[in-house]
Amino acid sequence: MTQYAILLYTPAPADMADMPVEEQEAHMRHAAEAEELGGHVVTGFALQPSTTATSVRGDEVTDGPFIEAKEVIAGFYILEAQDLDHALEIAKRNPATWRGGVEIRPLLG
Repeated sequence: MTQYAILLYTPAPADMADMPVEEQEAHMRHAAEAEELGGHVVTGFALQPSTTATSVRGDEVTDGPFIEAKEVIAGFYILEAQDLDHALEIAKRNPATWRGGVEIRPLLG
């Protein structure tokens, strides 16, 4: 199976404390749902709010995310799926799509 990075976008600052409980619970169930659909979540991580980010551009270090945006990356997971269509089928069910979206990118190697 091919591995895909699934990047989860949500409205800034993407603070888990602001996420409704039902959405948090749905995220916890998503890995089991992926298995039911024939995929496999290898690993996943939620990120601290974008307000905790530090960015580096050349020699310049600044507080905050790399770019100003309405939506920021809130987390990511690695999904094993048969192909891109299969990865899309699973990723479209991710609760991040309720308020934001997901980006699916195949991993190299």
